[in-house]
Amino acid sequence: MNGYVIALDQGTTSSRAIVFDHTGNIVSLAQYPFPQIYPQPGWVEHDPMVILESQFHSLSEAFQKSGLSPTDIAGIGITNQRETTIVWDKNTGKPVYNAIVWQCRRTAPICDELEAKGMAAYIRDKTGLLIDAYFSGTKIKWILDNVEGARERAERGELLFGTVDCWLIWNLTGGKAHVSDYSNCARTMLFDIDTLTWDEKLCEELGIPMCMLPKPVPNSQIYGRVAADMPGLELLEGVPVCGSAGDQTSALLGQACIEPGQAKNTYGTGCFTLLNTGERSVRSVSGLVTTVAWSVKGKTTYALEGSVFNAGSSIQWLRDELELITTSRECDILAETVPDNGGVYLVSAFTGLGAPRWDMYARGVIVGLTRGSKKAHVCRAALEGIAYQVKDLLDAMAIDAGDNISVLRVDGGASVSNVLMQFQSDMIRKPIDRPKMVETTAFGAAFLAGLAVGVWNDIEDIKNIRESDRVFEPVMDAETAEKYHHGWLRAADRALNWIEK
Repeated sequence: MNGYVIALDQGTTSSRAIVFDHTGNIVSLAQYPFPQIYPQPGWVEHDPMVILESQFHSLSEAFQKSGLSPTDIAGIGITNQRETTIVWDKNTGKPVYNAIVWQCRRTAPICDELEAKGMAAYIRDKTGLLIDAYFSGTKIKWILDNVEGARERAERGELLFGTVDCWLIWNLTGGKAHVSDYSNCARTMLFDIDTLTWDEKLCEELGIPMCMLPKPVPNSQIYGRVAADMPGLELLEGVPVCGSAGDQTSALLGQACIEPGQAKNTYGTGCFTLLNTGERSVRSVSGLVTTVAWSVKGKTTYALEGSVFNAGSSIQWLRDELELITTSRECDILAETVPDNGGVYLVSAFTGLGAPRWDMYARGVIVGLTRGSKKAHVCRAALEGIAYQVKDLLDAMAIDAGDNISVLRVDGGASVSNVLMQFQSDMIRKPIDRPKMVETTAFGAAFLAGLAVGVWNDIEDIKNIRESDRVFEPVMDAETAEKYHHGWLRAADRALNWIEK
């Protein structure tokens, strides 16, 4: 079937829609940014209705730009910022509170309580996760505890919970499908990743009525169809909504990392490294988490994952808050004007540190400044800080998986930076493989949707679609690389436990 598939890529700072043909080529694209909401230090929110509006606008625009007819569209796939938590009234469709974003640290005290109760081992065993404010479960509890009347309404069955995939599917189908795919369910800290079911004990521990939760579903099947009278989407009425995966596992698939031992890193707002472990749900001893990558045609694939909370956002911080640069590209240009970091290290722990340290109370630091430090050194330090954190993740993965990763496939906005990619290769001492088509996250979702409706026949088909653009090989000598990394480890130590409990 030579159909076209639309991917909805709902991210942390923008909503996008991309139309792909059956060869994986982009036909058209539309993107709408939306504002971030910071009510208090360490808190991050989005307006769920703005998410919806921006996503529907991008879908409508991308379809119109494509010049295709509605009958050409075989299906719609969804990929999304994970862990971001929305609770809404199932009758009115109105959220009871803003979406609490994955970066938000407000539920750290709830996590401390779970740790004190000795829940860490149970949570790791059942969910593959570590206790952290990053995940959805404690965010749901916070909403139920802090929004007037929310807990009572939830217990009466009036409220629904969903991550962003679920919110989009529910709205696209006119409220007919309250479902969430396995890869997104696996990020809630409420989901048993081996039985692929909600865990009753964890829901009870957090006081979350199970009637709020969506039905867990595989990543490639028809969940419903675009409802009639959707504003701006009338032409797409009846198109199947038939693929879904959280952004990072979608990128793993989009990078054709379909064999155990293959790894990818996405350089987005955060940085996310995933290693395919096949049908084994390997539990980490190195500060990583285990997650469901995808489940297709009855076969579930798992991954080890490490997360850097602030990666591309550190470049945005230089631009928007410090105003050291006016464009992201300027960071690269300035970094190239100096031969090294001049002893400056930037640890972008603005919302804590993720794997392998998992410190909710860490905060950002810049160390090594002298009177000779220039903004070029700070820009280079910001880029290098991203690469150091990815190296730490890969080192941890090698321990857990018992394997040495042969190559790292990369994508995301910051992967266009040749300076960063070369330094990354120098740090990990491995090749960095950047694809020609960098929209791998969106394509993973498109591929899942296409599998469900026959645009592609088998998951192996994706290997014939991905092409490399450039492979970066290490050029720095190992001794120098080790010296730089040692400096990073010292800098990262300074950021730990900055917020006093």
